[in-house]
Amino acid sequence: MEAGIIEVKGKKLYAEYSHSFEDRPTLVFLHDSLGCTQLWRNFPFALGETAECNVLVFDRMGYGKSFPMSTPERKNSYMETEADLLDDLLDELKINEVILFGHSDGGTIALIMAAKYPGKVRGVICEAGHIFVEDITLKGVKDALETYKTTNLPERLAKYHGDKTEMLVKAWTEIWLSDRFKTWNIEHTLKNITAPLLFIQGENDEYGTLDQVEKTVSQVTGKAEKFIIPNVGHTPHKETPEIVLEKATSFIKSILKE
Repeated sequence: MEAGIIEVKGKKLYAEYSHSFEDRPTLVFLHDSLGCTQLWRNFPFALGETAECNVLVFDRMGYGKSFPMSTPERKNSYMETEADLLDDLLDELKINEVILFGHSDGGTIALIMAAKYPGKVRGVICEAGHIFVEDITLKGVKDALETYKTTNLPERLAKYHGDKTEMLVKAWTEIWLSDRFKTWNIEHTLKNITAPLLFIQGENDEYGTLDQVEKTVSQVTGKAEKFIIPNVGHTPHKETPEIVLEKATSFIKSILKE
């Protein structure tokens, strides 16, 4: 496995890349709004082994071991910008065929990537992603911000993000809680997704309702399936890793047979 900083269009991103399966796609993992490579734990490489695929895990700009963001101010299109940067990262690493696994914000970025760059994307696993803003999402963000202000969450996050922690929390919470973001919606792009899609969501997700799932799978062009896990919240791959690993492996193997 290779690990280290990769410079992409002037941005310095930390990545871990395992490419031991010749002529197989690369699973690319996209973390959530407070996540990073380390916080995936062993899940990406476990899935790489069971699905017999290469693995790329990276820290988005301002997260984990990547270099800091230049500013916490984000545009409504910030996740589209992230998809464009991922495309550049794949070009830098000469990766031409990927299966995306994105969680939360990462799930949304995976959907945007599949819509914008269909030639590179063989399949998409979207876990707890968002395609529009819901009241439950805003409540979840507000609750997380309150937890950040009133508990030891800053210290816990700093173990992974260091002195970038305050800026990334500010970047995430300010855009989602802004008035201008309330109308954010990517449903119009879903028709451009032709790759097979698996949408995984916990039934008790505290950041989104099942409308996110239903409206996504019904509007993509490629074949799509949903996988709803009872009694599970926003992070199924942590809460029920064995179930998610088994389902994701089965999905990947089925699309690679085609």
